[in-house]
Amino acid sequence: MQHQEGLSTPSSQQKAWNKGKLIGAKPPLRPKHVWSIRTKLQLEARTRELAMFNLAIDSKLRGCDVVALKVEDVAPNGYAVEQAVVRQKKTGQPVKFELTEQTRQAIDEYIKVADIRPGEYLSQVAATMAAA
Repeated sequence: MQHQEGLSTPSSQQKAWNKGKLIGAKPPLRPKHVWSIRTKLQLEARTRELAMFNLAIDSKLRGCDVVALKVEDVAPNGYAVEQAVVRQKKTGQPVKFELTEQTRQAIDEYIKVADIRPGEYLSQVAATMAAA
């Protein structure tokens, strides 16, 4: 078999780009990591990020589904509910999840601070918050 110019031979191969790197599925966050992120967000008074982070942890939804949530999905009457049902974008299946007390408080605080109304996306950056 003849070698053509430009093709690499086994002896001249470079080190693989992913050699020694963690590839594939990443390990889930441990409870201590979740609590440290929550604490940091609380100390920095980042109400939107805290509400969205808590909601993502409680619901276990994909990121595209979390950012697509509207106010009425989790707070139909202006206050966060204990249970919510959301239809997943990828599968089309409804997903029912419970919101912890901490998450409900964070969502209520964010809705109040951002002054967002039903029909608006929960993840939007309100003009009043962006100016602060």
